[in-house]
Amino acid sequence: MSEATVDVADLRHYGGTERDGADAPLREDIRLLGRVLGEVIGEQSGADVLDLVEATRLEAFRVRRSEVNRAELAQRMGDLDVRAANHVIRAFSHFSLLANLAEDIHHERRRRFHRREGSPPQKGSLAATFRLLDAERLDRDTIARELRGALVCPVVTAHPTEVRRRTIFRVQRQITELIRQRDRSAPGEVDPGWSAQLERAVLTLWQTALLRLSRLRLEDEIDEALRYYELSLFEVVPALNADLRRALRERWPQADLLPRPMLLPGSWIGGDRDGNPFVTADAVRRASTRQAETALGHHLGELLVLRDELSMSDRLITPTPELLHLAELSRDDSPFRADEPYRRALHGIHARLAATAQRVLGSVPGPPPHTQLEAYDTPDALLADLGTVGTSLRSHGAGALADDRLARLREAVEVFGFHLCGLDMRQNAAVHEEVLAELLAWAGVCPDYAALDEEQRVALLTGELRMRRPLVRPDAELSETAHGELGVLTAAAERVAALGPRAIPNYVISMCESVSDVLEVAVLLKEVGLLDPDGDDGPSCPVGISPLFETIGDLQAAGATLSAVLDQPLYRALLANRGDVQEVMLGYSDSNKDGGYLAANWALYRAELALVEVARREGIRLRLFHGRGGTVGRGGGPSYDAIRAQPPGAVAGALRITEQGEVVAAKYADPDLARRNLEAMLAATLEATLLDVEGLGEDAEPAYALLDDLAARAQRAYRALVHETPGFVDWFRAATPIGELAELNIGSRPPSRKAGTSISDLRAIPWVFSWSQARIMLPGWYGTGSALESWVDGDEQRLEGLRDLHRRWPFFRTVLSNMGMVLAKTDLELAARYAELVPDEELRHRVLDPIVAEHERTCRMLLAITGDDHLLADNPSLARSIRNRFPYLEPLHHLQVEMLRRRRSGDDDELVRRNIQLTINGIATALRNSG
Repeated sequence: MSEATVDVADLRHYGGTERDGADAPLREDIRLLGRVLGEVIGEQSGADVLDLVEATRLEAFRVRRSEVNRAELAQRMGDLDVRAANHVIRAFSHFSLLANLAEDIHHERRRRFHRREGSPPQKGSLAATFRLLDAERLDRDTIARELRGALVCPVVTAHPTEVRRRTIFRVQRQITELIRQRDRSAPGEVDPGWSAQLERAVLTLWQTALLRLSRLRLEDEIDEALRYYELSLFEVVPALNADLRRALRERWPQADLLPRPMLLPGSWIGGDRDGNPFVTADAVRRASTRQAETALGHHLGELLVLRDELSMSDRLITPTPELLHLAELSRDDSPFRADEPYRRALHGIHARLAATAQRVLGSVPGPPPHTQLEAYDTPDALLADLGTVGTSLRSHGAGALADDRLARLREAVEVFGFHLCGLDMRQNAAVHEEVLAELLAWAGVCPDYAALDEEQRVALLTGELRMRRPLVRPDAELSETAHGELGVLTAAAERVAALGPRAIPNYVISMCESVSDVLEVAVLLKEVGLLDPDGDDGPSCPVGISPLFETIGDLQAAGATLSAVLDQPLYRALLANRGDVQEVMLGYSDSNKDGGYLAANWALYRAELALVEVARREGIRLRLFHGRGGTVGRGGGPSYDAIRAQPPGAVAGALRITEQGEVVAAKYADPDLARRNLEAMLAATLEATLLDVEGLGEDAEPAYALLDDLAARAQRAYRALVHETPGFVDWFRAATPIGELAELNIGSRPPSRKAGTSISDLRAIPWVFSWSQARIMLPGWYGTGSALESWVDGDEQRLEGLRDLHRRWPFFRTVLSNMGMVLAKTDLELAARYAELVPDEELRHRVLDPIVAEHERTCRMLLAITGDDHLLADNPSLARSIRNRFPYLEPLHHLQVEMLRRRRSGDDDELVRRNIQLTINGIATALRNSG
């Protein structure tokens, strides 16, 4: 692409200005990367291809400036042969990817600038949060009470919305590091070979296939997630925990705050078998083993480096007797280390941890130990020895060394233990019912469990939970489903025995609706020995049972369901032995698919209020687990705002949040990104726990009643289109690439829970992803405009009431802000091109016309409430991003529609299929949060 890839006139049209000096480096980077990409395309594919790409680029910008009709560009793209289309798709996909890099680097650059200039702490940083807390003058007892059991846990899942290959990430990092290297150099001091290195990296990118040849396997997904530990998490998570503990204890030294780390990562990959047949007992073993291998490999490597660093001689210093005892226990008789007690002690610590790895993994990551010593039973035993080293260092004035690598290693052992992160189990309640019915019938306890009503089921299950005996023998003749489920649970029990209770912390029940759904899981846990019904202190289980409420109806009944579960004496006793902490998971995806954006968000808020009240009444501590996705239709949006928008009492010092797909790379691909995102989670959790962030006071109940009304109106409008319009499913399948998405090799899990053609059969992720591809983004806004307009009904006083709520209430403000982001990414002229793929013209208009009308209505009402003159007034960085990148989406959409038309008309050219997949990849890359 030419050097004028993004010119000043273009930027002015999309909201930028030539005087906007702060963004000048970003514009320069985009020009540079576009120029280098253009040169590579010309050299590799010829001048005619470059001319085609450049002409398409110029035309796309003219379309965005409304200088030419879109139909002209659509016609040009439709006339391309399949190979020429492939060149254009690849070129514009690569530019979107490079523009993303330039934006991320610019964010880093601006943060460095603000730090250098001594700017006030930015919202979402711990520094800004502690300023707020300091102003409140909170007392020690309040802090200690509210932060007891504090936990922030981002849980990585394998949901398939990350379209980029690992190889592409690697080249991206090379390019990113080259730009950073140039930024760090003084003017005129850049390495003379720098430009050649950048050109080689872009050349590598151009010649590397964007698409995988085969579908990701579950083991690939496990390994993909683990690489983020080396990229950022090993460095950032322990450091953040240390910084947070230090800041809290400086302010409240007598409160003994955070005896354990607050920030602890988690994972579902290898344990989430809801609709994924590839999650088996072997998958659980592989996931937990690879996690342990990653953690132990890190600790062993750090011990070796530490052994080399702590070279102090006892001829010059006097270590403590405890350190000398550790040195003696090491059996290190090397004459070269005879006067180096720390090296000998660490030699022994390394040998013991290596023995632990041998016991747990069957092998030792890294170099083998020189001595065979007894293994550590627990991470606490390793921490005790590291503590001995630290105490000794401080005793002879080497505290600075104790506060360096050793302190980081101690924090890492506290966070990651021997298991790395908690691996949750998840399965659908219907499967538990099926399996347990089979076990009960085989054991002769109940011939037809499914025929029992709820009261009978609860009575039977409670009776089973009082007995020690299992229902079946290992040689029982069971169905494949029952064998599989028991195998997974047996593997989980093995990993808990080997790695401790933190290895498998929770069992999540999808589509949980009743007390029996919870007790069924308890019986299955008892069956494999995880739940002890009659321990010394009563029933106990290292694995917590977490009901997941997903649909609108289940969310509305969540409080009553939890209350009924807690009314069971046996379960209540079980919870008491877990510190009276009950986790509840909330589903953002299925609730949205069920009732639409506003209804789902309000159902979640109401469910949290009800659950908080149940917890208060029962005297337990509630921990909420938010099943959020990357896009707004699945609960996405900035984590800081989302956490602060929770209702009073819903955070209470602890929360868990899913992180999936493209969001994982966007947040954790390097230490700077990881630090910023994790710090925002911690900051928001502290604020939501310790401050009155709702801000409604006595106006809360009227506000809640108003949202009840709005949500009901929005749900009616949404369901009228999605669930009640004849032919809607046929329209959706024709107008979006939902069918072709299933062919893209981006995840191991099938796109549907079961075979079927209804919306309810479809998983929420491909549902949202497909709407994004067609630029309709319907799950992120539809129905809200109708609700707002019909409620206001021309009454200026009512409109002013909504404006007041927008100013005062974080929940309402966040809902509207996230909706504005989605509306800004929606393009209904492009959507109309996709609708042309619907062969029935009457059906085409029956669905599209209400979408167009609702979009106009929603935009109008949003701007009336916010008082802004454009949708992204509160998000200038996204506005900048859109004007930089969206012109490059234009050809990708037109070519996707054309390739879909050819494929569905019977063109079986393999390059047509590949072009469709490449456009899906390119559009998702440019949109960034697409699923």
